[in-house]
Amino acid sequence: MSSVSGSGERLLAILDLFTEARPEWTPEEMMSALGYSRPTLYRYLKTIREAGFLVSLPGQGYTLGPRVTELDYLMSRSDPLVAESGPVLKRLAARHPASVFVTRWYGRKILCVASEVSNPAPKSSYPRGRPMPLGRGAISRVILANLPKKQQMELLADLPEAGIEVADLAPVRQTGVSIAYGEVTEGVVGVAAAILTEDRVPIAALCVTSNLADVDDARLTEIARDVRAAAREITDALRGDIAQSA
Repeated sequence: MSSVSGSGERLLAILDLFTEARPEWTPEEMMSALGYSRPTLYRYLKTIREAGFLVSLPGQGYTLGPRVTELDYLMSRSDPLVAESGPVLKRLAARHPASVFVTRWYGRKILCVASEVSNPAPKSSYPRGRPMPLGRGAISRVILANLPKKQQMELLADLPEAGIEVADLAPVRQTGVSIAYGEVTEGVVGVAAAILTEDRVPIAALCVTSNLADVDDARLTEIARDVRAAAREITDALRGDIAQSA
């Protein structure tokens, strides 16, 4: 059993190499990064390639394959978070000229799973599938604020660049909304609220980002109110889906 688990972790480690900044890898680069022997790496690459997760061209490196696209298509059609948030995103985007998106939080990553853009010239836009930094911005703060204190401290210890203190998170938890100015993109203000399970565990967040020059204090207050209400609407809808399927 441990060998199977170890093999699974090694297979996933190969896939984890591929990022927006580094979408292509040669076998030699993989061996250097992961420390695998050549026979071991090529055995894993054969398995992953045959499953469609990687493709390669003669003399070139490996890139992600069609199976990834297929799984994303299935997820977009089956993920209840995407289904329930779609109308909400459209409504918020129609009300405020901004980029509006829902993100899932898992491990040390925040990933956009659905978005709507109504600002004709956005400074910040995160399409589906693009990861966001954990440790900066309104989304990170609202996720962290809704975690138990011990977990907050553990995550922040791994994110020294975040510059966030546990004490900074209490007001966010109390108000249910986080506002961050230029932490992810200069000239952009982000407003986020958490989407919670029945046990008040954050699984996702709803965020509206606006060009700072486009919003005054009154508009920002409206956005914060709407984001908080919309996140609650999605939360309630997801809980209803779970109750109906039980």
